[in-house]
Amino acid sequence: MEKFIRKIPKAELHLHIEGSFQPELMFEIARRNQIDIKYKSVEELRRAYQFNCLQDFLDIYYTGACVLTTEQDFHDLTMAYFDECEKENILFTEIMFDPQTHTKRGIPFATVIKGIQKAREEAKEKYGIESLLIMSYLRHLSEADAFETLEQSLPFKHLIYSVGLDSSEKGNPPSKFKRVFEASAKHGYTVVAHAGEEGGADYVWEAINELEIARIDHGNNSLRDEKLIAEIIKRDLALTVCPLSNLELQVVKDLTSHPIRTMLEKGLKATVNSDDPAYFGGYLTENFLQIQKALDLSKEEIVTLVKNGFQYSFAEDSLKRGFLKKVDEFVESFTG
Repeated sequence: MEKFIRKIPKAELHLHIEGSFQPELMFEIARRNQIDIKYKSVEELRRAYQFNCLQDFLDIYYTGACVLTTEQDFHDLTMAYFDECEKENILFTEIMFDPQTHTKRGIPFATVIKGIQKAREEAKEKYGIESLLIMSYLRHLSEADAFETLEQSLPFKHLIYSVGLDSSEKGNPPSKFKRVFEASAKHGYTVVAHAGEEGGADYVWEAINELEIARIDHGNNSLRDEKLIAEIIKRDLALTVCPLSNLELQVVKDLTSHPIRTMLEKGLKATVNSDDPAYFGGYLTENFLQIQKALDLSKEEIVTLVKNGFQYSFAEDSLKRGFLKKVDEFVESFTG
């Protein structure tokens, strides 16, 4: 099973590029930019990765992001993730980025996206990896701030497929951003949102009814409402589930109690993703390996989760068909 999971072609739909910032690279870029961070070593920084809730994680997440100042920094950060994709046979990835994390400290929007885009182009040429970008609004900031970010994005609209909503969920319901999501959709962006990670099922209802999202990021607490489950199935909305993130942020007590199999059994289109792999103990393959082991998922269930990742991606239909064909060919030819 481990060999099967490592080698099967995969897609990733829920990955925050700032959350892929490995400590070694963080210290390297900090030295390059002559920026002091409060941790004295990689080991000390890793020891700080003990989170009791989402906010504990975000505090360290934003500290790390502060060393990113140049196009080269954003290129190096993104390329490090693509290097990992190549090792893990990730053929397609949708990369979330948080421009406000950087523009609020004086880094131009253009610097952020140009660095990321250079890495996307390099990864396509070097590895053949397809990707697209999801620009996330920070929900702990105001809707006015989000509107400002939307305006900053428009010169680069051809590089951005989707907009999303992330950061501190509690006290920041999706409805807070209803108008900016309407405006984003009018500009041609597909919309997604984090909902139901720490927030309740009511946050998921708001995301699908008021923001009219095309996909649910996380969505764990949807299972608390049978009517919501039926509505999600009716609308054919996938959930981008992040097992190791859920464990580290104590959304679940342990992986044996993770709801991803229940989601599949109820007819929900769950996918597996890494969220912030540098902080939560593993990239996409590790998420598959650990959730498979914890729940004793069958090969058929793994294939379903993998196929959901491609099927509910925002890739063009021709690409989806090609990816799904590669999965079928792998499954047919695999010998354990």
